[in-house]
Amino acid sequence: MDKFLELEGAYLAIGVFILCIAAVVTTRSFVGKNAFKVGMPFVFLFLAFFIGLHFYVTTSRMERVSNRFAEGKPVICENRINRKAEQSVIISNKEGWSLEGDEFRSPKFTRPFHTARCLQFFNKEFPEPKS
Repeated sequence: MDKFLELEGAYLAIGVFILCIAAVVTTRSFVGKNAFKVGMPFVFLFLAFFIGLHFYVTTSRMERVSNRFAEGKPVICENRINRKAEQSVIISNKEGWSLEGDEFRSPKFTRPFHTARCLQFFNKEFPEPKS
């Protein structure tokens, strides 16, 4: 549950805001009498489906990134600190990185990189095995 709130907290807040807007709109006099009864469950289910889908996709990617790093292969992470220089960082065991929980840490960097903001890194040196 903590991971869900950490990853989807902002989307939950946006979803509550959208539900509030839907509640105000569906209770106006210019819409049908059953608009609230029909509209609110539809909006709720729509939001719940897409927030749940986003959580599933994100956690699946996090697991693939963690497994790839554990195999000694590099991953690439978004660098949000310095937008003018490198916008991504290649992380590997060889460079002194370690995985602690869901965060990559290195003594060379002041801040950790969360696995939710990382992707598998493929190049000629580390090709993806053919299956």
